[in-house]
Amino acid sequence: YYITSAALRHLLESSRRPQSLTVMVQREVAQRIAAEPGAMSLLALSVQVYGRPEIVVRVPAGAFYPPPKVDSAVVRVRVYDEPVAPEALRERLFRVARAGFEQKRKQLINSLSANLRLPREAVVEGLTRAGIAPTARPQTLSVEDWLRLAEALPA
Repeated sequence: YYITSAALRHLLESSRRPQSLTVMVQREVAQRIAAEPGAMSLLALSVQVYGRPEIVVRVPAGAFYPPPKVDSAVVRVRVYDEPVAPEALRERLFRVARAGFEQKRKQLINSLSANLRLPREAVVEGLTRAGIAPTARPQTLSVEDWLRLAEALPA
């Protein structure tokens, strides 16, 4: 899982990004990459800033010899011509998202104020400006929500 995330980020953040990426990964990792709001993760956000992932095919463990203990899936990422987050905002976007997902079961008001070391009032104001409820949890936000939030929170 860790290697998959690092490899995808390396390829997607490269100055010479591919037009598409196709990889076979553990099924659960594929589901995380292709997640939608309600089941989002930092991995999903990290990929979806750069492209649109889709699970192309599921591959059962029995397709391999010897069979692994997990099923796999092939994921294709159609890479955008330009990432949805401008370069100037990307570092901040991922810093805010890491802070939000660090305690993903907590409400954003709590995880962001603690992990970004911001006053709760500043976080509430930023969330409100971004159109996000302070009681929202990180997995419920879309890529666009995270972008608005990164812009709305104080540096």
